[in-house]
Amino acid sequence: MGDASVLVAGVDEAGRGCLAGPVVAAAVVVAADWQLPGVADSKTLSPARREVLARTIKAQAVSWALGFSWPREIEAVNILQATLRAMARAVEALSVRPHQVMVDGNQVFPARAPVRAVVDGDCLVPVIAAASILAKTFRDGLMELLAQRYPGYGFEVHKGYGTAAHRAALQRLGPSALHRRTFRGVCPAAIQLHLPGA
Repeated sequence: MGDASVLVAGVDEAGRGCLAGPVVAAAVVVAADWQLPGVADSKTLSPARREVLARTIKAQAVSWALGFSWPREIEAVNILQATLRAMARAVEALSVRPHQVMVDGNQVFPARAPVRAVVDGDCLVPVIAAASILAKTFRDGLMELLAQRYPGYGFEVHKGYGTAAHRAALQRLGPSALHRRTFRGVCPAAIQLHLPGA
């Protein structure tokens, strides 16, 4: 990959497509020649494998950090802008300044280092895949904890994604404070019609 002294940050998020909970972004800084066998897009790995890899990534990383955007911010600025804010916060929270930032997708965000967007980066670039694993494992654990505060929705199972069980719970209980009320299917249609961007 190049000079081992060059520090590269990989950035990815988890939870962008959910109906509830925050978007969580992770930034991971490694040397440019870093490799870890088994690292892949978090969506292709089992939860147990993600947990093992997350511990190894944290141990090997020069620095790693998380950034968040919670439902009220997501509602206020839209999911794309909220995701980019979470990513920028993760990079800003790093204890070192990387020479380059590589982010999954086709959008960049302001940072104190050059940012390069890589479509399918979580499959193609190991350090972005590492970030996807940290974001996913942290967010899943967080949603399991939040399930205790907001019982009945099944957050511990579906993690806020729009599964049939989650939508049935929304019909039964209505939205919680953790839900993104501008997302289709969260609020009744009559209310949604009056929400910007619904």
